[in-house]
This record gives sequence, structure tokens and C-alpha cells, in this order.
Amino acid sequence: VDAQAALCVDTGYAADRDDSSNGKPVRFRRTIGHVDCDLVLMMDVLEHVDDDRGLVRHYADRVPPSAHFLVTVPAFSFLWSGHDVFLEHKRRYRLGEIEAVLRAAGLEIVCGSYYFGFVFPLAVVVRLASRNASDPRTSLKRHGALTNGLLCAACAAELPVFPINRLAGLSAFVLARK
Repeated sequence: VDAQAALCVDTGYAADRDDSSNGKPVRFRRTIGHVDCDLVLMMDVLEHVDDDRGLVRHYADRVPPSAHFLVTVPAFSFLWSGHDVFLEHKRRYRLGEIEAVLRAAGLEIVCGSYYFGFVFPLAVVVRLASRNASDPRTSLKRHGALTNGLLCAACAAELPVFPINRLAGLSAFVLARK
């Protein structure tokens, strides 16, 4: 894949195909051989697969030494809800758990933290209030400008403490290196 092309890998694709987006090539692949890249993004991926360690190891074996992996996953099993069922999640992670998955795949942890910590208390209340409802349903919905503005402000205010937040949040972020 040339440096200007985006590479999307997902075993769920029906077949490999080449496409374009905004005039730039996009390569859709079911799997890959060795790839010369600096960064592998696994954004909300690992919670969907049975063998999270195996999947990370599979891709770690295909990138050069010193390549980085940026991984995000939903945090805290006690927040499990019908939304997780709807999204076909297999698990949620504590920060130490996802770091252990990456270490077991042969990666070195550079840093890890939680994000969406400022809205975490509100999410806990909402999730615990609906604890007995685990039927598959999404909790995603459109919100008005005021709600979106408040959420954006909370996220912006959280940025200075993001690198050191190992306490709580809705997502766990880990940067690791091969």
C-alpha cells in the first residue's frame, strides 16, 4: 500500500476491494501480510473479538519493530448494558487488563489512561439505574446543541488531566510499541 492510501482491515469484509474517498485511494482487506507502517490503530475493536491477544499478536507480527499501537476499548465491566449487547461487545476492560493483553501480545506499554472521566459519574448513575435491562438496544441518540456543548466543554476541560488519569473513564486508551 502506498503512503497516500488508507488501509482498512476487517475479517468481516466479503472480499478485498479498492475504492476511493475524497479522491484518495482506500484499500479494504480481509487480512494483510507484512506492512511497513509506524502506527496501528485499534479503536474500539478488541472488545468485539473472542481472542483479543491473538488478534493483537497477529498484527504485531506483521509490522516493523518500533511500530506503535494505539488501542481504545470501553472501560469497566460493571458498566455493561444493553448498549454493549446491541454493539456485540464480548467484554469491557479495566486499564490494567487491556495493558496486560498488549503485553501478552509482545508489545511494550508506552502509556495508558482513561478518558471521558468527567462524564463518568453521570454514566455510572445512568447505567446502574438501568442495570436490569440488558436487552440489545443502543443508547446513542441525537442531542441538542446545549447537551452537545456541555459534553464538548467537559471533554475539553478533561484534556489536561487525560495523560495521568488512571482512575476512571468510559474508555481506556493505551499506546504501546512493538
